[in-house]
Amino acid sequence: MSGDSQDRAGGEVGDGGPGRRAVLEAAGVTLVAGVVGYVGMTALAPRGDGDGGYGGTGDGDRVDDESDEDDGDRGDDGREKGGDDDRGDAAGDGDGQTLLAVTDVPDGGGVVLDGRRLVLVRDGDDVHAFTAVCTHQGCLVGGVTGGEIRCPCHGSAFDARTGAVVRGPATADLDEVDVQVRDGRVVLR
Repeated sequence: MSGDSQDRAGGEVGDGGPGRRAVLEAAGVTLVAGVVGYVGMTALAPRGDGDGGYGGTGDGDRVDDESDEDDGDRGDDGREKGGDDDRGDAAGDGDGQTLLAVTDVPDGGGVVLDGRRLVLVRDGDDVHAFTAVCTHQGCLVGGVTGGEIRCPCHGSAFDARTGAVVRGPATADLDEVDVQVRDGRVVLR
């Protein structure tokens, strides 16, 4: 085959397919795009440091509130005295149930109550509660830091005072749950 039988793209004249040069260029562009995408997402992705993917506020960020640590208010069958086994829900239908002491919620941070699927945030004497379920794909939020409630699954962030979306992919705000501070304790209304 002579040099005249190849076109400028590196393919054989009349073969109808892409030339070698075009294939190599496309592969190179794809490789570079993949590396850039990986590096970019790695930089934005949550860290796997055990705190829900973000810096958080320390060891108190997550509470398994379904434990039976406070057995004083329960009968022999494990139910709360004077009521049924309903411990309240994220919608705030809790009949004044105590969630935590205010001091258990770090000032300027927050606590995720895993069992109730709530996140409590505190700014001085103000305590707010929101559903702890990310509106993007239903993951449990990972913690509160820098004034944001953050989801470890895809990086969504919500304003800790309002529950409004600060950063997607979530597009809907977190629902606020009605709580009040009573005698130094955070209580569902």
